[in-house]
Amino acid sequence: MTDRFIPRLVAVTLAAAFLIAVWRWLPAFGPRPPEPKPVAQAQPRVVAARGDLAADEQSMIELFKRSRDSVVFISTSQRVRDFWTRNVLSVPRGTGSGFIWDDQGHVITNFHVISGAAEATVRLADGRDYKATLIGASPAHDIAVLRIGVDFQRPPPVPLGTSGNLEVGQKVFAIGNPFGLDWTLTTGIVSALDRSLPSDAGVTIEHLIQTDAAINPGNSGGPLLDSAGRLIGINTAIYSPSGASAGIGFAVPVDTVNRVVPQVIAKGRYIRPTLGLELDDALNQRLSRALRVEGVFVLRVTPGTGAEKAGLKGVTVTPEGSVVPGDIIVGISGKPVTSIGALIGRLDDFKVGDNVMLDVRRGDETISVSVTLQPGS
Repeated sequence: MTDRFIPRLVAVTLAAAFLIAVWRWLPAFGPRPPEPKPVAQAQPRVVAARGDLAADEQSMIELFKRSRDSVVFISTSQRVRDFWTRNVLSVPRGTGSGFIWDDQGHVITNFHVISGAAEATVRLADGRDYKATLIGASPAHDIAVLRIGVDFQRPPPVPLGTSGNLEVGQKVFAIGNPFGLDWTLTTGIVSALDRSLPSDAGVTIEHLIQTDAAINPGNSGGPLLDSAGRLIGINTAIYSPSGASAGIGFAVPVDTVNRVVPQVIAKGRYIRPTLGLELDDALNQRLSRALRVEGVFVLRVTPGTGAEKAGLKGVTVTPEGSVVPGDIIVGISGKPVTSIGALIGRLDDFKVGDNVMLDVRRGDETISVSVTLQPGS
């Protein structure tokens, strides 16, 4: 029995193995799946001929190329004392922009760019770095003058324009280093003229140019140009709740710059023309509110000044101890004056030695008084 079972088991096993092998082998003789077609390699598209750019694009490109070398990048640092080692270290403080003023290496920027700094480095458009020397400043105008020693390949100064004949709607171009980025061009128009803003020095800066050209932190001190590439202002401030450009920027007009900078270069500071009056801003505001009169209250007239010679009167005290207000300046040359800052700003339109016509409220009447301006302290 056993002799017959074993051969049968072997035969069945061999038959099963054979059938399995045939079952695996048969699909090779079935229909083959279609071979995938070769995919042609994608070729780059033919670039269309560039053609001519629009005339305004060409002029804008040329303006940037022509003006870029005259604009500089300014980085400042301050000295701090290490708490542990007591060593004095130089640490970065801020950045801004500026531009070449003349062939003697003078660089113009905003006063707030270098205020509080111990050192300033000026980088030219070709990558050269120079340590700058502070020549002087006028904080009331937010203008500072630096100087660098450029011995060769001196960048050209920015051509000067004028701000007295600007028109709202005129195209303007701002070049600078916003957020510390490389040289950048933004464009816009003159949005408004003769704007006024208080400076950090407590004096109102008059005749500011308002523009919608994108101006951001780092643009400060850079030039605002007209379409001919002429300087018409220094970008100085933005109005922005977020700290970035909101389409409202302000520039110090070039006519102010051209009046202030030569004095700063020659004397290290700007000498303002004054009337020769003693004024007090806090008291002026209280008197304006109490008497409901907008103007500048004369507290005291300095002896020997143009104001004394013109007969201006200050505050007097009666024998009974009552205070009698003196003259109230309400205008200069037909332009209204509502605060001490506005008065100083208006006087800045004139030079030392000029005669100005004041509109003065004395008692119940308004009179005109001519005063010769003198140098301020």
